[in-house]
Amino acid sequence: MTDTSDTRSADSEVQAPQQSLLHRLMRYLPLIAPVLLWAVPCGVLLYTGQHWPLPLTLAGTALFVLGLVVMPLAMGRGHGRRQQDRAAIVGDTLLGASWVLFTWSVLLGVLLRLALTVAGVGESQDRARIVTWAVLGTTAVLLAWGYAEARRVPRVRRLDVQLPRLGAGLDGLRVALITDTHYGPLDRARWSERVCETVNTLEADLVCHTGDIADGTAERRRTQAAPLGTVQATHARVYVTGNHEYYSEAQGWVDLMDELGWEPLRNRHLLVERGGDTLVVAGVDDVTAESSGLAGHRANLAGALDGADPDLPVLLLAHQPKFVDRAAADGIDLQLSGHTHGGQIWPFHHLVRLDQPALAGLSHHGTRTHLYTSRGTGFWGPPFRVFAPSEITLLVLRSPQPPTTA
Repeated sequence: MTDTSDTRSADSEVQAPQQSLLHRLMRYLPLIAPVLLWAVPCGVLLYTGQHWPLPLTLAGTALFVLGLVVMPLAMGRGHGRRQQDRAAIVGDTLLGASWVLFTWSVLLGVLLRLALTVAGVGESQDRARIVTWAVLGTTAVLLAWGYAEARRVPRVRRLDVQLPRLGAGLDGLRVALITDTHYGPLDRARWSERVCETVNTLEADLVCHTGDIADGTAERRRTQAAPLGTVQATHARVYVTGNHEYYSEAQGWVDLMDELGWEPLRNRHLLVERGGDTLVVAGVDDVTAESSGLAGHRANLAGALDGADPDLPVLLLAHQPKFVDRAAADGIDLQLSGHTHGGQIWPFHHLVRLDQPALAGLSHHGTRTHLYTSRGTGFWGPPFRVFAPSEITLLVLRSPQPPTTA
């Protein structure tokens, strides 16, 4: 026999320093990231062979330093204890702009410069200046387009989802999904009205909101959220909390949604019946709820399904896609989630994939569980969406059995 105890001990000794190093790096990330976001573009655009006139170099450097100082200060005032909306708008906008500028400074700073060198285009200074203008032009275009994408009413994404256990009487059930509306510092009351008007054109049987309604308390964002009360559904309007509710007095949002006529599915379910068949519609609190310290708030799938017939198909609302592991273990038929924003600003997509099992769209997990992950209806923080369009989703549930005709 092989004694594995020494091996486990050795492995744990190796992993401990690695985890400790990772924790230390994560601790300093809020300090390191802003410096990189501003210092790298500054170096690429001003100090890599361009030889700009000295006044221009000094002025450009001063702008980057100003951005580096103002961005964290504004975000601190905007999202810290003071909750100053104007400061949040400035900080969030600078964050998005610096991320796009950083990304394309790195990509074009390396790839375009290499291509120009291989092609023998101009002298070194000429190539450096071409890269600078290409980075600035690309950044300007993407930010303008990204801002328009973030502020527009989302397009409707339609798809059919077949659930093997869905009865024929429920074939064609229309489920509208909105999520991650993130009402916040930028007043989007009119946008909210237009989103709700669009949802109402879908003539849905069930309308779902899978959390992250807003950044701020229900009292503070009530005007922007109020149009949700106009949403219409044949059977029910249901809602579950997202992680951002737990930054802003989650119970207040639960109470407001209840007041607006939505069913907060806090670890509970309701039944949708049609044509002699039944669908269990269940919801759980966000996975961060338990650490919030709010009494009774936690993700409890067993509680959500308590009393439900195990032979009935289940539609589950859970804010974060990673809850699908628990859903699949319990044989849930379809989980609806948001949270990822589809990455919101490319290439942040790749970082989201490190934390979540799905970025957007329909995926299959376990033996029968489908997961639909929405890219979100609004945006968080930076008012930009780059290669990650927002959406209002209409899922038409299909039964493998043809519906009976009278």
